[in-house]
Amino acid sequence: MKTKFFALAALAALGSGSALAQKAGDWQVGAGWLHFAPQDSSKPLTFTSPVAAVVPGSGASVGTSDTLGLNLTYFIDSHWAVEGVMGVPPKFELSGEGTLGPIGELGEARQWSPTLLAKYYFNDGEARFRPYVGLGATYVWYSDVKLTPGLQGALANRLGLPPSALSATTAKLDSSFTAVFNAGVAYQFDPHWGMAFSVSYIPLKTTAKLTTTARGFPVATSESSLKVNPIVPYLAVTYKF
Repeated sequence: MKTKFFALAALAALGSGSALAQKAGDWQVGAGWLHFAPQDSSKPLTFTSPVAAVVPGSGASVGTSDTLGLNLTYFIDSHWAVEGVMGVPPKFELSGEGTLGPIGELGEARQWSPTLLAKYYFNDGEARFRPYVGLGATYVWYSDVKLTPGLQGALANRLGLPPSALSATTAKLDSSFTAVFNAGVAYQFDPHWGMAFSVSYIPLKTTAKLTTTARGFPVATSESSLKVNPIVPYLAVTYKF
């Protein structure tokens, strides 16, 4: 009788492990907290027209941002998977530094950065706890770019014009492809539900190009290069089907 009991228990344990397994053909969706922590630096604001000139000691920094992250993972086998990650586009604030520090906020923009990762999971597919590493790429672009009146006034002063003479200063941020380096851990609670935590590093840089107009006519252009290089933690609840 005892032998039969232990045999049944072993079969139940094996069945439970198989149910937890991440195997070829499995899909997994996730949603959770996505945090962007820029490790930023910038070059001085530089006028490119009507004459080339550097604004001495000027700089800018990019603030942190939080948003809802979403991911979809397909398991090629029990170790290799392909994952797409996208979040609600976070809003970033750009603040002045150095000689631009007194202005405070310079502007804001939303960042779009859909990401595709190839991931390798350690441990057996039946394990509840599985560390992983990933490598992939993202295409980054920006929308809703807005500059503050404080920055527009500073540009007018630099050009020797009264702020009332300027119609507007608009900005465009360059788009780019860049690599994504990723590592994390996953834990499976039952055959469907789990949690995952990862940290990504994105070597990202962009150039902000500004155009200043007076009474509808361009009077000056300027630009500043930014290295954003965000570290991106992602904590998600997952569902496997």
